[in-house]
Amino acid sequence: MRSTTIHCCLFDGADELDVLGPYEVFSCAQRSGAPIEPTLVGLDSTAPIRANHGTTIEPQATLGTPDVVVVPGGGWSDEKGGVRVQVEDGALSDRLVQLHEEETVIASVCTGAMVLAHAGLLDGKAATTHDTAKEDLEAFEAVTVSDDRYVDAGDVLTAGGVTSGIDLALHLTERLGDETTAETVASEIAHERARSV
Repeated sequence: MRSTTIHCCLFDGADELDVLGPYEVFSCAQRSGAPIEPTLVGLDSTAPIRANHGTTIEPQATLGTPDVVVVPGGGWSDEKGGVRVQVEDGALSDRLVQLHEEETVIASVCTGAMVLAHAGLLDGKAATTHDTAKEDLEAFEAVTVSDDRYVDAGDVLTAGGVTSGIDLALHLTERLGDETTAETVASEIAHERARSV
C-alpha cells in the first residue's frame, strides 16, 4: 500500500505548535503502522526558519507534490509576521493553487487559513481560523466562517486556533487511515479529541 505523503510547511514566523502539533500526530500515526509519511518542508529551501516564538527549525525537504499540505498560521496580527508576509508575497498561495489543481488536499491551521483565502481556495467553502482573524476571513465574502474546531470541506480543511491543529491532524489520520489509529495516537499524546459537528 502506498503511503499518503503529507508536507507540513515551514516559513519564518510560522507558529511552532501549528506545524509541530500536526507533524507529531502524523509521525505517531506512522509509527503505529498507518500509511502516512509526514515531512517538514520549506517552500523552496531547506534553510532553517525562525518560528514565531523564536525556535529555529530546519526543513527536511522542499515542498513537492504531496497528497496533503498543511499550512500553519503565525504572525497574522503582526504586519511583519509570518502569514502576513506569505500573503503579501503570494508565492505560497500560488503554489497551493497549483497543487490543488493537481488534486492535493490543502489544510491550514489557525491563521494559515488567510493564505488559503488569498489563494481563492476557500471560495464557496465553510472555513475557520483563529478567533482574532475571523473578521479578516469574513472579508472574503465567499467564505462561511465556522466556530468549529476544524472544518472538513473535502479537498480543503481548516482548523481554528493553535491546538485545534492537533484535532485536525487526528481527523485526517482517521480519514486517511482508520479510527483505531487516530484514537491510539490521541491516547499516546494524552489529547482529548474535539470533533467537528
